[in-house]
Amino acid sequence: MTTLRTLTILALAAALALAQSASPTNVSSDLNSMIGTSTGTSSSMGAFGAASGGSLTLNGTLAVSISVNVIVQYKAAPTIYDLSQLALYGQVKQVFSGINAVLASVSVSKIATIAANRDVKFITPDRALKGKLDLSAAAVNAAAAASWGLDGTGVGIAIIDSGVTVKDDLKKASGFPRVVDNEDFTGLGSTDDGYGHGTHVAGIAAGNGSASEKSVNTRSFQGIAPNANIINLRVLDSNGQGSDSSVIAAIFRAISLKSKYNVKVINLSLGRPVFESYKLDPLCQAVEMAWQAGIVVVAAAGNQGRNNNGGIQGYGTIEAPGNDPYIITVGAMNTVGTPSRVDDKMASYSSKGPSLYDHIVKPDLVAPGNLVASLLSSTSSTLFLQNPTTQLPKSYYINGGTGISTTYFKLSGTSMATPVVSGAAALLIQQNPSITPDQVKARLMKTAYKQFPAVTNAVDQATGIVYTTYNDMFTVGAGYLDIQAALADGNLSTLTAMSPSVTFNSGSNTVSLVFASNVVWGSNLVWGSNVVWGSNVVWGSNVVWGSNVVWGSTILQGFNVVWGDGTNGTVDPANVVWGSNVVWGDSIPGDQ
Repeated sequence: MTTLRTLTILALAAALALAQSASPTNVSSDLNSMIGTSTGTSSSMGAFGAASGGSLTLNGTLAVSISVNVIVQYKAAPTIYDLSQLALYGQVKQVFSGINAVLASVSVSKIATIAANRDVKFITPDRALKGKLDLSAAAVNAAAAASWGLDGTGVGIAIIDSGVTVKDDLKKASGFPRVVDNEDFTGLGSTDDGYGHGTHVAGIAAGNGSASEKSVNTRSFQGIAPNANIINLRVLDSNGQGSDSSVIAAIFRAISLKSKYNVKVINLSLGRPVFESYKLDPLCQAVEMAWQAGIVVVAAAGNQGRNNNGGIQGYGTIEAPGNDPYIITVGAMNTVGTPSRVDDKMASYSSKGPSLYDHIVKPDLVAPGNLVASLLSSTSSTLFLQNPTTQLPKSYYINGGTGISTTYFKLSGTSMATPVVSGAAALLIQQNPSITPDQVKARLMKTAYKQFPAVTNAVDQATGIVYTTYNDMFTVGAGYLDIQAALADGNLSTLTAMSPSVTFNSGSNTVSLVFASNVVWGSNLVWGSNVVWGSNVVWGSNVVWGSNVVWGSTILQGFNVVWGDGTNGTVDPANVVWGSNVVWGDSIPGDQ
């Protein structure tokens, strides 16, 4: 018995040693790179941050003293035994029961050992992420909502962002705030917006424009659903930095507040790079929980449309959680300074699909996001101070005005396009309180404006560089949001509205749509793929990309990057697309 026990212990020790020497398959690629780093300052460690101090040397005795925050997903709900075992290697910080996951601070040297537990599904770092109207409202026909008597009344929109500072535009006529709940997930103890992002987003979604509706004003900055309620869930600090765990916690809080505040929409004008399938990403699993709870989740596509790492020309740059097929992902349009949408064009920085690893067709929609004027939280906010181009002259909206506005300013990015769609969702929900998230998504996509030129050019406001954009499915999605058309359309889908994936046929050099089972797309003539995405981008047999469209031989390298998954000798796209920069900001100058 003693000999058998000794052999068992030796076998277990050998197995653990083997697990630690090889790269675990249930650990994300970016976390595996930390395990495998030998010496020096790791870019990935800088992105996630060490949970304890010390040298960044990851081998030898110092590795034991370095801890990192990770999210451990289990195959089933973690038991007390699972938690006690995890606690042996560090500190258990939070349990996310909805997605069978645990946030923990553990030693880098123990990650492979934790991964060897057969009950562990996948381990990812607690990744860093960052936050990503008059013309906007006109471009999407938002004014038509008034003729239906719709303004978002009674609908709660959860703004998961850098906080919301209550301004006059976010108050009722009585003076009481429409920001009905304020909670902090940063640990800073304040729900005010020191970054300047969340308040701007809230104004686009639900500002009533009261501060700009005076007799001397020449413009009014009214949001899309000007009487909706705001649930302020702060997850980003004054530099726009946050983490997966804080956003996941805020999402679950929004779900728990659904009945109290009628939370029907979650706005996520933030994101970070994709490192694995959405099926393994804890942030994506959290947004799916909200969707299944009856909440429309709207996320920014990302601002990497100009990214040409590996020759990708901006393709494959959709950020998480916008890569999840359930939710609505929004790209940015440029109104070019006019209320008419006829002359509008894609913003050059708007991220393009398909998503990495899963090849999901994204974005789903596009909406105005370039140089959008909305609420300024404070003249001491980070974005206002560090980016003078965001400052708005009073003369822009006040007759005879001088100086810089202390009420409004301009920002650009898919972060600004996202709340336009969130506001539109609130209007549809007010119109039909029983409408489901899938029905909202399907309606908005089907009724979107689809008349785009094949190619457009945009000029970077800061550098003068000209960027060429091809208006295909992976750039414009199903089209340009049209609120009037969405409210007038009476079709309600009875199936799910998961965004389709695409597959590449090397024999014919074509890319074709692949629909999941039991989805609305293609189920009948009303929801045909060429109806939803337009006949200009979907051809016969659901082919969306021919060999002569965009992917010519000159960018073959970029094509291989987008279609790689790191297996069978293919390129791991995350290593090429995201480079050494793990966190992408959205305080961008915008297009001219």
